Amino acid sequence: MSKPRIAQKEPYAVELEGGKRYAWCACGESSSQPFCDGSHKGTELSPSVFTAEETKTAYLCGCKHSENAPFCDGSHANID
Repeated sequence: MSKPRIAQKEPYAVELEGGKRYAWCACGESSSQPFCDGSHKGTELSPSVFTAEETKTAYLCGCKHSENAPFCDGSHANID
C-alpha cells in the first residue's frame, strides 16, 4: 500500500490536550480514526506524530490527502 485509504471525506473534530503527543493515522486503515492503531505495519506509510500546542478542538484530516497533515486543509473538497 503506497496510497492511503480515504477514511472519510470530512475532517474529524477532536479535543486535543496541550502538551500531549498524538499519532495521526496516515494510511486510513486504523479502526481508531483519526489516530493510529498500527494498521499501517507492512506498508510504506507511517503515522504523523505531533504534540498539541494547546488544549483545543482541532480538525484532523479524514481524507488523508491534506498538505497540512495531520490538520485538515480542505483537500477533501477535491476528492471524488
